[in-house]
Amino acid sequence: MTETNHQTPYANLSPDLILDAIDSVGFPCSGSLLALNSYENRVYQVGIQDGAPLIAKFYRPMRWSREAILEEHQFSAELLSHEIPVVAPLSGADGKTLFEYQHFRFALFPCQGGRTLELDNLEHLEWMGRFIGRLHAVGACRSFEHRIGLNIETYGQKPYQFLLENDFIPRSIQAAYCRVVETVLEKVALNFEQAGTIPSLRLHGDCHAGNVLWNAGPQIVDLDDCLMGPAIQDLWMLLSGNTSYEVRIQLDSLLRGYRAFYDFNDSELHLIEGLRTLRLIHYSAWLARRWEDPAFPLNFPWFNTPHYWREQLEDMEEQSGLLDKVNQGTSALDE
Repeated sequence: MTETNHQTPYANLSPDLILDAIDSVGFPCSGSLLALNSYENRVYQVGIQDGAPLIAKFYRPMRWSREAILEEHQFSAELLSHEIPVVAPLSGADGKTLFEYQHFRFALFPCQGGRTLELDNLEHLEWMGRFIGRLHAVGACRSFEHRIGLNIETYGQKPYQFLLENDFIPRSIQAAYCRVVETVLEKVALNFEQAGTIPSLRLHGDCHAGNVLWNAGPQIVDLDDCLMGPAIQDLWMLLSGNTSYEVRIQLDSLLRGYRAFYDFNDSELHLIEGLRTLRLIHYSAWLARRWEDPAFPLNFPWFNTPHYWREQLEDMEEQSGLLDKVNQGTSALDE
């Protein structure tokens, strides 16, 4: 279940409520509370009496169902049982990992430090490839039942319809924007069709450098966006080269590590521009869906401005051209 229109969902999430919630599940707080950088959920470092601080994540109301959150927790535990570094939620005295207090759902995690993944470090990228290959080997063992799948409908058509139906696109460019988005979605559909049958497995879903801690190797700190989808989704966002040659070298490093632990179907490389296009549309709709949350206009002041939408129009036109090349058999990785 996803949030559609729920204003100021965290209006009642006061410091006292946060501390009382954590106290209520058997972790006595010292009173120390530090808000961490998070927009989708609310995340805090909380001092614990006679113990190390914990990280408390209060899930955005109306976003995920209870069953979907528990699948996230189960996936974390499953990865940890295979010695794959992930920060998994802690259990309370009753063995539960998902708690509820005053209509808020929350989870507690150990506090972990680390530095940022270096995307220009080929050794780090090969290590990340091994890490993701191991994660996917576990992810392929079963399917999510309550979390979404990454496809044209969930990441393209529905987000686009939300933007259109809620009047986010300026009238001055609406016709041009709609024309190009509808065109690129047709090209993405062709892109997926040409790639053939691609297995869908449990993924991290949002695997970019900001979601990885480097601490004697990579460690996943959050599986909030885990979903079903093609393996390449967890790889392409780690590519950051300025030229096709640099991107190819980075990709080779990732796949060399990945294939040490899990097979990779080269046909999935065909999907990179299609997935990039879907992410652009999905990201705009994500910001739009959250615009009633006061934290979003404060932290994303550039969104929903004429300049932003002109840039989105230009990006969609660029993606349209790139998809034409890919669909005609010319990959930017080969140029």
